[in-house]
Amino acid sequence: MRILDRSIYVGPSLYAHFPVIRLELDLEALEQWPTARLGSRFIEELLWALPGLQEHGCSYGEPGGFVRRMREDEGTWLGHVLEHVAIELQNVAGEQVTFGKTRGAGREGVYTVIYEYAQKEEGVEAGELAMRLLCSLLPDDIRPERSVPEGWAWETARDEYIRYAQRRALGPSTMFLVHAAEDRNIPWMRLNDQSLVQLGHGKYQQRIQATVTGKTSHIAVELAGDKEETNKILGSLGLPVPRQELAQTEDGAIRAARRIGFPVVTKPYNGNHGRGISIRLTTDDEVRAGFAAAKEHSRSVIVETYVEGDDHRLLVVNGELVAATRRTPGHVVGDGVRTVKELVEIVNQDPRRGVGHEKVLTRLVLDAQAAMMLARQGFTEASVPPAGQIVPLRSTANLSTGGTATDVTDVIHPDNRDMATRAIRAIGLDVGGVDFLSPDITESYRTVGGAICEVNAAPGFRMHVSPSEGTPRDAAGPVLDMLFPLGSPSRVPVAALTGTNGKTTTARMLAHVTKMAGYTPGLTTTDGVYIDGQRTVEGDMTGPVATRMVLSDPNIDLAVLEIARGGLLRAGMGVPFVNVGAVLNVQADHLGLKGIDTLEQLAEVKRIIIEVAQDCAVLNADDPLVVKMAAYTDAKTLCYVTMNPQHALVREHIRAGGRACALEAGVNGQMITLYDKGSHIPLLWTHLVPATMEGRALHNVQNAMFAAAMAFSMGLKLDSIRMGLRTFDTTFFQAPGRMNVFDEHSFKVIFDYGHNAHAVGVMADLACALEVAGKRIVVLAGPGDRRDEDLVAIADTVAGRFDHYVCRRDDGLRGRDGDEVPRILAKALKAKGVPMEAISIIPDEQQAVDAALRMGQPGDLLLIFADALTRSWKQVIKFRPEGAPPSKAAVAYPTHSESMALPPSQIMAAGEERGHGMEGLIRDERGVRFARESED
Repeated sequence: MRILDRSIYVGPSLYAHFPVIRLELDLEALEQWPTARLGSRFIEELLWALPGLQEHGCSYGEPGGFVRRMREDEGTWLGHVLEHVAIELQNVAGEQVTFGKTRGAGREGVYTVIYEYAQKEEGVEAGELAMRLLCSLLPDDIRPERSVPEGWAWETARDEYIRYAQRRALGPSTMFLVHAAEDRNIPWMRLNDQSLVQLGHGKYQQRIQATVTGKTSHIAVELAGDKEETNKILGSLGLPVPRQELAQTEDGAIRAARRIGFPVVTKPYNGNHGRGISIRLTTDDEVRAGFAAAKEHSRSVIVETYVEGDDHRLLVVNGELVAATRRTPGHVVGDGVRTVKELVEIVNQDPRRGVGHEKVLTRLVLDAQAAMMLARQGFTEASVPPAGQIVPLRSTANLSTGGTATDVTDVIHPDNRDMATRAIRAIGLDVGGVDFLSPDITESYRTVGGAICEVNAAPGFRMHVSPSEGTPRDAAGPVLDMLFPLGSPSRVPVAALTGTNGKTTTARMLAHVTKMAGYTPGLTTTDGVYIDGQRTVEGDMTGPVATRMVLSDPNIDLAVLEIARGGLLRAGMGVPFVNVGAVLNVQADHLGLKGIDTLEQLAEVKRIIIEVAQDCAVLNADDPLVVKMAAYTDAKTLCYVTMNPQHALVREHIRAGGRACALEAGVNGQMITLYDKGSHIPLLWTHLVPATMEGRALHNVQNAMFAAAMAFSMGLKLDSIRMGLRTFDTTFFQAPGRMNVFDEHSFKVIFDYGHNAHAVGVMADLACALEVAGKRIVVLAGPGDRRDEDLVAIADTVAGRFDHYVCRRDDGLRGRDGDEVPRILAKALKAKGVPMEAISIIPDEQQAVDAALRMGQPGDLLLIFADALTRSWKQVIKFRPEGAPPSKAAVAYPTHSESMALPPSQIMAAGEERGHGMEGLIRDERGVRFARESED
């Protein structure tokens, strides 16, 4: 049994709409050993190791269902068992995960195992440990070699896994805050391996680290950590505090104790979690030992008066006391029969006790501190305490050291409540804990005494949320209400779109429209991440990592996500849902890769965006595979986009009050039209959208329709949508590699990134639709990892439509020989009747582009399909025929990021400063083209 492949999905994927791990598991010889053949001993030993498996419902949907499956006549296979064990291991570590499924992978003995996870590393290790456990339970004669390390023991491995998981999991207080955020529909993301968490998106975000918030004063945290200064400040306000002195040496601590008067307490100057504290010290020797214990955690040691009373933690949030808890140190109660060690073992059998923060309570440990406490009472771990005697094992009452907690919020005296809030205000904390010693919390400290021994920044919430006794308190809710007052936003609108072709241009269009409407958009595309039009990260950024970058940026107030097939198959989406989701089309591309062999399978991948759209799903009604996706969305609104005004389905949808974007013919051309709730809304003539080349580029007409439909579905005003579309141009600087036109040579160049048959075909349609006085020349290529039939289809779409063909390859061969791709293209062209003298095979991209440019004559049209976009575009604009002066574009061209970062006012002003306003088709010095106002 071995794992062949592992994929970790961080969000919605083909397998679930939440994080899951996918294993490709080969059972090898164990395919012949289902649970029924392994026998009852295997099942019983598995249930002994993980008793919680008895609660798994499996396909029966009720407790015991999984055990029933294992015991059926045929039983179930070990891939299915591993799925359940991986889930249960995470449950043992304190996570709440339940989902899993296992299916055959199409090859004998190979299974696809899917299971939910809460933390990535913890989930991966759960799969590994599950396999080791199963192998350890197999009979010796069928156990795979080296599958179980020598000396491996289940109990040890289980506890090590729990500790491993807890080291990587969010702390309990942080998790309570995260759960409170989820209850309020506030998004969150973990920012590091500890407890730094972002709540909210974009400019609405707040940050927490444990229970320290972004609003917590740094000075207040420093004061709370300075126990001496805290004592002075509280004492100066008349609040009850013990007398204390600071000691640097052992002798100094003894002198301080004598001045204060025994008994005393020693504790670190700036410690926490009860570490290094020694209480009720009555002799010089005990002070020496206490000083040494405190010195391990701090350079300086505080010696203070010992105050009799119970230890209480009073939690104050935003100036209000929200919880009060009495804490009792970890202890055992003698029965006159058992030893201390045996009593500890009995206490640890309490199912509420676990390792670290795994459960509500922590297991008791007999360590050096416990031995010291026992010695003070005249005991050892082998002693038998008298019946009824309480034997403390810790001097402090922290839950992390085995203490217990009792809620006393409802009975705390008003004076004590007021004292706590005054203390926290005095230090300046927004969230703080007061450690208060009192003989009776129901009585005023003014009457029965008591003292504040500490004020804590980042107080723990576990004792309040999950007390050993009493009413659980919502400690996290008030923190969230402070960070996000009622009615304040926490999310930014998120639009996501996918498709085989057009998604990058449409995403750029939509981002431009939102920017013109006054938003600060974050955009992910195949060439980078953009914040407010400025490229911040370069590269293919269409996966969940890029999504995270955008949503964590503190400037954005809207996100536009281009989602690619590769990212969905590799890691899923980066958000659990989107407001508006769109699928533009499904065409043959990337087939034969990552298990996607058919268009139907590719459509299922792209459908994920529609499945998680909440407000509106925007679908291409002209694509049969996309139309079918309507049955898989739970979005409030369904919007169809069609270029066929006679589309029967869309007509019925509109008549039923549905939303649609249609292309309608009129006297002045074609009109992009919106329909919604019975309203007919003419939006914009297509020839007024510069990206459509006066309406001739039909693929960009469709892209503009999708951008308009998505913007409208996000609530943007119609005038903002019109202005955005009228000022979006397909220059290289606004949309690199997307129908960029360069006409400063004696011939026209159209430059595009098209790399599949559909994309190449629509550009060829445009080239044929344009009036050309001379020849049409095309530079053709295809990615090396496409199937031969895909490359042939690319050639077929252009065959017979150009006068000359230059066949090349990309720089990245992707498994092909150096000239294999161009030869396949040339062979396909010849098979379609293209004469060989009209075909040039020039494998290198730079040489191919240069050769085509040199072929160009006045009046020609050159269509270049490029892969290295920036390099090839520079070739185009810097090309100079023999004896010709350099073009203006080659002398000075703004950077892509400069153009993208133009504010709306500057875009509008650019044409007006030249005396043109918005009339005529004017290109300003930055390459922004405007539409003719007079034709509207």
